[in-house]
Amino acid sequence: MTFWEHLDALRSTLVRIIVAALVGGVVAFFFKEPLFNIVLAPSRSDFITYRWLSRISAFDTPFHLDLINVELAQQFMIHLKIALYAGLLLVSPYVLYAFFDYISPALYPRERGNALKAVGGGYLMFIVGLLICYLIIFPLTLRFLATYQVSESIVNHITLTSYISTLLILSLSMGIVFELPILCWLMAKMGILRATFMKKYRRHAIVIILILAAIITPSGDAFTLFVVSLPIYLLYELSILIVGRTVHVSAPDSTTTADGNEK
Repeated sequence: MTFWEHLDALRSTLVRIIVAALVGGVVAFFFKEPLFNIVLAPSRSDFITYRWLSRISAFDTPFHLDLINVELAQQFMIHLKIALYAGLLLVSPYVLYAFFDYISPALYPRERGNALKAVGGGYLMFIVGLLICYLIIFPLTLRFLATYQVSESIVNHITLTSYISTLLILSLSMGIVFELPILCWLMAKMGILRATFMKKYRRHAIVIILILAAIITPSGDAFTLFVVSLPIYLLYELSILIVGRTVHVSAPDSTTTADGNEK
């Protein structure tokens, strides 16, 4: 195809993606009650994570967060925003398929196989990151910050905007961070990353992880920093195992001389 034909194909792909995202957003918009039951679930004591941790003394006390709204149109705008994000997440498999369908003709069969693994694995890890954030990181962060007081005379009133912003920032950040194993796998496939290098600079990586966690966390407290940095460190250790296995599998069993004979 010519350059303009490629451009037209890209335009068609983007239009289909935008239409799919809008359709998903409209569908999510009309399911307001179940949608916000999921979004606001961590603000109630019957949330699944709190029930799991109820056997720990620190989580015995009931927890219920009454969110407030201080702007006239804020609830409607948040409804639109959450519906759009939920719709995009709902149609995300189609979005990935559309992009892959656009670029796959330009790839060799082996490249297409590696790209399919990278896209599929990256999508799976992104979803895992979202679930880890929703089930562990955000509830623990919310409960700690919402109940923390410097004085009993000061009462916390958490706004809906603050709640939603924290949830979205942490979710997106953890979804991106969970792409670390896929990125390391790709770098290992290209021969520019080794497990020995990652082990050698593990201490440096821990410092970088703490800095990254400090950037991700909307608050600067030590508890949230620990909750966010721990899964990132575990991902780093997992990446070491993946890189070591990838390099081991990719390494040839024998070398070949210039005349074609093995040695």
